[in-house]
Amino acid sequence: MNERLVPLNLPQPDLKMARKGNQPMVWDFIRKKYLKLTPEEWVRQHLVHYLISLAYPQTAIALEGGFKLLKQSRRTDILVYKNGQARMIVECKSPQVRISQATFDQAMQYNLHYQVPFILISNGLKHYTAKVEKESLQFLESIPTYHEI
Repeated sequence: MNERLVPLNLPQPDLKMARKGNQPMVWDFIRKKYLKLTPEEWVRQHLVHYLISLAYPQTAIALEGGFKLLKQSRRTDILVYKNGQARMIVECKSPQVRISQATFDQAMQYNLHYQVPFILISNGLKHYTAKVEKESLQFLESIPTYHEI
């Protein structure tokens, strides 16, 4: 459907796809609407489905939430809540984007606002999950289950 969408290192979800003119679209079942299918959205949709397969409740997942940080508007890709509190920031990048120190810095800046104990960063090919301890990250072997966050 889109030549820029590569197979990811995540289970292939059953995504509902459509076209709007020449633009590929994907159904976002969390927000209940079709979205432009960009490489980053491809990763986000795969990650949402994967988190749900790890027993994350659909109702605990918020997508593209906005907030202000140092008077600038920011937006998290995925924010996971548990018992009404933010517990994990998920930062999605396009598969073509190399995950770098700047990506971790971005997530840690967002965490100045949210103060979550877990951060997940993925470009769909490589995934990094860490537990936030003060101002450092303790990397984990795998994405924690909902119960573990």
